[in-house]
Amino acid sequence: MRSYFLLLTASFVSVICVGQTAQDKASVEAVIRLFQQDFNDGSFKHAPTYTTPDWGHINPGGGIDKGRDNVLNLVRSVHQTFLKGVTMKIESMAIRFLTPDVSIGDVVHQMDDYITPDGVKHKNERQIKTYVFVKRKGKWLLAQDHNTVISTP
Repeated sequence: MRSYFLLLTASFVSVICVGQTAQDKASVEAVIRLFQQDFNDGSFKHAPTYTTPDWGHINPGGGIDKGRDNVLNLVRSVHQTFLKGVTMKIESMAIRFLTPDVSIGDVVHQMDDYITPDGVKHKNERQIKTYVFVKRKGKWLLAQDHNTVISTP
């Protein structure tokens, strides 16, 4: 019985590890860094290379946009107005693989100060973004992201 349990455990662990290669993790991290580069630049010019056509985006205000074209119209618009020149830096990043072709990244970003159109000043703000990735034709792509402001006590 003990041998059976060890064999079952080893099989389970090996199944879980499928898709969690160092290369997969590095590829997912590279997409996150490219997203950050596009955010900091404001153009999102690389987005068609690292997002799915049905990319979904939930912004910190709760707005939901679906479809790459719609998301790009929104993010480019805000980066030409109140987020113009605003940058973010990765503070921490955790990647996990749900299946060999689906992964999630939880990333804390430190934001530059900015003022929203309603006049609210955002200073020394940290945001957590959850990214959902799918692997298509051997390439990791951003399928969904959800951005939330981290509240400070």
